[in-house]
Amino acid sequence: MTCWRFKLDVTSRADAEAAVRAAVERFGRIDVLVNNAASFYAGYFEELTPEQMERQLTTSLLGPMNVTRAVLPVMRKQRSGHIITISSSAGLAAGYEFVTAYAASKFGLEGWMESLHVEVAPFGITTTIVNPGFFRTELLTDQSTSYAEPSIADYDERRGPLVAYWKSQNGQQSGDPAKLARALITISEQEHPPQRFIAGADAVAGAEQKVALLQQQIDANRELSSSLAFDGGAKS
Repeated sequence: MTCWRFKLDVTSRADAEAAVRAAVERFGRIDVLVNNAASFYAGYFEELTPEQMERQLTTSLLGPMNVTRAVLPVMRKQRSGHIITISSSAGLAAGYEFVTAYAASKFGLEGWMESLHVEVAPFGITTTIVNPGFFRTELLTDQSTSYAEPSIADYDERRGPLVAYWKSQNGQQSGDPAKLARALITISEQEHPPQRFIAGADAVAGAEQKVALLQQQIDANRELSSSLAFDGGAKS
């Protein structure tokens, strides 16, 4: 099997458009797009610089938007296509310290994809959000992870153990990326692919905890939440 590669910096709209043109010229169509680009700016929100936050959003949110925007005209013309976007457990249940930048990008990714799902469905285009747990990818390597510079003493006691934890997880994640890739191929071949795929036993456990917490919070304030309508008819 011949491997075909094309340079693509997802933060560049020009690169995204060029890559899509090259793919169509070579293969005639695009059936599946997998948005998988990401980086990890780790640190407490107050210590992350605005520039780091911007770089996180540019890579993990605006980058997939650039590529998807370039691909959609092709898929609309075909009246078919499948957009798979890799989010994270942190995009669904982000109750962790040190991931504010990453979680913000992934929550944004999810809101965009859920709305996009409805917009493109009439054209025969399907979408799937993937929420992986810990997989042994390059995300935690020195090339992909940047840590905020310590600058606020109030965080000193907690910061050290957290940095040590994240660094220790590199290469120790329980998930196998090859198995996830095969699972995505299986999903892409389904007639009706899922709108969301929770990937990994740890991700399933986290999602179930999130669902339970949401239900608990709904039930705790159900009466107050349901009492907020205008009383009587509309005012003239």
